[in-house]
Amino acid sequence: MIKRRTFLSTMALGAAGLQMQGCAGLSRQAASAKATRPNIIVIMSDDMGFSDIGCYGSEIHTPNLDGLAQNGLRFTNFYNTARCCPTRASLLTGLYSHQAGIGHMMENRNLRGYQGDLNRNCVTIAEVMKSAGYSTYMAGKWHVTPNKNPNDSKHNWPLQRGFDRFFGTIHGAGSFYDPNSLTLDNNPIAPWEDFYYTDAISDFAVNFIDSHRKNNPYFLYVAYTAAHWPMHALPKDIEKYKGRYQDGWDALRRERHARMIQMGLVDPRWPLTPRDPDIPAWDDEPMKAWNERRMEVYAAMIDRMDQGIGRIIQTLKEKNEFENTLILFLQDNGGCAEEYGSRGPIQPDPSQLQVLKPMAPGELQTKMQPETTRDGRPVRTGKGVMPGPADTYIAYGKGWANASNTPFRLYKHWVHEGGIATPLIVHWPQRIQHQGELRRQPGHLIDIMATCVDVAAAQYPSHYKENSIIPMEGKSLNPAFDNHPIQREALFWEHEGNRAVRSGKWKLAAKVNRLSRVAKDDLDAWELYDMEADRTEMNDLAGQYPQKVEQLKQMWAIWAERAHVIPWPWDSPQK
Repeated sequence: MIKRRTFLSTMALGAAGLQMQGCAGLSRQAASAKATRPNIIVIMSDDMGFSDIGCYGSEIHTPNLDGLAQNGLRFTNFYNTARCCPTRASLLTGLYSHQAGIGHMMENRNLRGYQGDLNRNCVTIAEVMKSAGYSTYMAGKWHVTPNKNPNDSKHNWPLQRGFDRFFGTIHGAGSFYDPNSLTLDNNPIAPWEDFYYTDAISDFAVNFIDSHRKNNPYFLYVAYTAAHWPMHALPKDIEKYKGRYQDGWDALRRERHARMIQMGLVDPRWPLTPRDPDIPAWDDEPMKAWNERRMEVYAAMIDRMDQGIGRIIQTLKEKNEFENTLILFLQDNGGCAEEYGSRGPIQPDPSQLQVLKPMAPGELQTKMQPETTRDGRPVRTGKGVMPGPADTYIAYGKGWANASNTPFRLYKHWVHEGGIATPLIVHWPQRIQHQGELRRQPGHLIDIMATCVDVAAAQYPSHYKENSIIPMEGKSLNPAFDNHPIQREALFWEHEGNRAVRSGKWKLAAKVNRLSRVAKDDLDAWELYDMEADRTEMNDLAGQYPQKVEQLKQMWAIWAERAHVIPWPWDSPQK
């Protein structure tokens, strides 16, 4: 198997050659004019909660993200879409995900908003930035097309949607030691000798920066898969957190909540939500050692990602680009309560374990959950499997997800705050004058496109490659950098029948209790919250303000029709 250093050196030569070719057409005058615009780096993590990094209340060691926050801005009311695919579609296009064709996951439900594939009535940030003279790079998880097989159509792969270079996975989940659909540009590749996916994403992000010529700016999208299941981490990172979680999830939630209040992220008037009733009190948890290990590995995964972000920062500094690079960090959804691989007996049966046929050098992994490691050990799942190594494949569990989302309710999938609230760190020394401050203006990842267009002096098209393009939905965050308001009427959500609208301080929300199904009786179960007084959504005011409920319901209904949320793809009738 090829070693990491050899592989990266070879890749660097290829990147340098492409840079020479890609920049040959730029005039010196044009290059000089473009050089004053910032480089833009968007970094997104996967399946992490609002309180999972240090500068948002966590005990996890994230000094590099914390440093960006200390010398930049932290947004306290920023939102995603509650799920990986819709978030990526919305981030990439500046539209609500249904408008881009991805209202749910990667299946085609034969409705305009639910095609499961980016449509041609949207443009990606990479396509817009490229038309404005930027070089465009991506490292990490794509997950906006069902065509992940290299023999399938690549019409919606990164290089076909505006990126000059791409390393990562087309699929949405997989082993950190042997991910499926691993790709360099349009070519499938197998992992090298000491492969760990988080490190590989960081390696390629650094390489793209390091090999870029200086006569035009670049846009770089870094989409980590940390800390999505499976819980895979390197032993030296896990060791840092040994014993840290012995007091359990109840104590961790209280600890983080107190820290968030002290930081000014959380109003002390907002009570910490009760522990989810499906989660036992830590004192009553019978498998403490196993659960401690799950959280230790989860923390180690985040720690490793932060280490990689530190290498990106160091590379920018070495190239004297740090001051005029806009860096944005956010997360794709809230903490994940899915117990993938964590239920039932250990499989395969431990008494029957045997080494199977190793994978051949260069053999591609085609499964999200590998059957064996590359050296032939069966991959184990089940309650009690100690996660971390390549021969395990489990999630960190609902109890820790509840802690990740401190102080909010619910999780990934739902559009209450636990599902959609994300940190947003903005760092740009040449532009931001008020380092270390908080920004409380509500924002949404639809605003990332608008911000990039604004600061890059780009033109968002009305037509692209003979297709009419839906206008941007987002607003530039540039005014908020100076603490000015973001002017908009409302923000909207829908995922799996979970619905919400936020207008000013008011949020109207409704949830369903079964994933991927809308129960007929749930469709009018709206709850109303005053987000200034009660952002943890503990005091439903729908009964007290029926006119406000009706007003926001009508706003949501008009948006839902305009944004192709309706017709519903679900099997229950509408009300």
